[in-house]
Order: sequence, then C-alpha cells, then structure tokens
Amino acid sequence: MPKGQTKRRPKTTERLLDAALETFADRGFYGASIEEICDRADLTRGAFYYNYRTKEDLFFALFDLHAQRVIDRLTQAIEEMRDAPDPLGTLIARTNAVDDSERRWYLLSTEFTLHAIRNPETARALAEHDRRLRDEIVRLLGTLFDRLGRQAAVDLDSLARFITALHEGSLAQSLVEPDQLAPDELATAYLPPLIKAISRSRAKRKTSP
Repeated sequence: MPKGQTKRRPKTTERLLDAALETFADRGFYGASIEEICDRADLTRGAFYYNYRTKEDLFFALFDLHAQRVIDRLTQAIEEMRDAPDPLGTLIARTNAVDDSERRWYLLSTEFTLHAIRNPETARALAEHDRRLRDEIVRLLGTLFDRLGRQAAVDLDSLARFITALHEGSLAQSLVEPDQLAPDELATAYLPPLIKAISRSRAKRKTSP
C-alpha cells in the first residue's frame, strides 16, 4: 500500500465516522444511506468500502469509539472522587451529564438495538461489543468499591447490567420530559443507598506494633 494512502487512512476513517454519526442522528440508521454519509464526509464510495463493508460495520466502529469515551470518563471520575466531600454523588454527577453528542448517540444506539433485536446475527455482534464494554465497567466497579472502602456482595457483571439499564432508561425519560427529570436524578437518588445495601465495609488490616 502506498505510504501516502497509509497516512491518510486515519483521517479518512475519522471523517467517515463524524459524517456517519451526524447522518445517523439526522436520518436514522435505516434512513441514512452510504451515499449521504460519503457526501457529508466529502469522500467517494470507494473510500467507504475500503474501510467498511456495511453500515453495520460503521455503527460498530462508532460504538467502540463511544465505549472508549465512556471508559475514559469513568476512569477520570473515579480518580477525581478521592478528594470530593461526596465521592459517590460527585461520580454520578460527572458521569451522567448529557450533551448534544450524548443525545445523538442515544438516538442512534436505541434505533440500532431495535434493528439488532430483529436480526439475530446482528444481535450476537452487538452483544459481543456490549460484553467488552461491560468487562471494562466491571473492572472500574471493582476500583470504585476499593475507593469507597467496601466489598461488593453481588456479582459485578450483573450490577454493571443494572447500572447500564438505569442510565439508559433514565436518559430516555429525561429526553422525553426534560423539564420533569434531570438525566442524573434517578441515579443520584437510588444508587448511593443501593451501593451501601449490596456491599459491606472492608475490615481494616491490623498493623504490627
């Protein structure tokens, strides 16, 4: 492959992903065409097919980008909660903030989930991407309990599923009724007592005299 083409590829994929997110958000996953995505990116169909086979491949690339942002945001929030007067409340507030990009991602991911439910092969692929993200969330939950000085008494994978469901369900309700429910309201009200109820304080190790 020519060196120039190799150097251009990251920029090409970045333009395709940016254009895809905008087009999917505006037109929906079904309504968006590869032609429109390429037009927005100012690229040819050949550039698209050089990097992706289908719109589904493009969605999963967007999924992985968003997943990494989620992990980075959670990691930073867990690190910053050390000195906060209300560590868990601070963490929830910082990880449940919703901007326009988060709103667009929610619209796209919700529609794609419905698409996956109707297509078993796509559902299996989506489940695998979800699993990889959930594995990272489980790891971070372990760190979170350590920071809080508590030992979880439940399966962390199941807890990660519950927290994800709470986040997505709350976001849906907040987007429908923004004047009635803030994105982090339910998590702020119910996660702290839940975390306390499903965990116990770690016994402090005795130090030798």
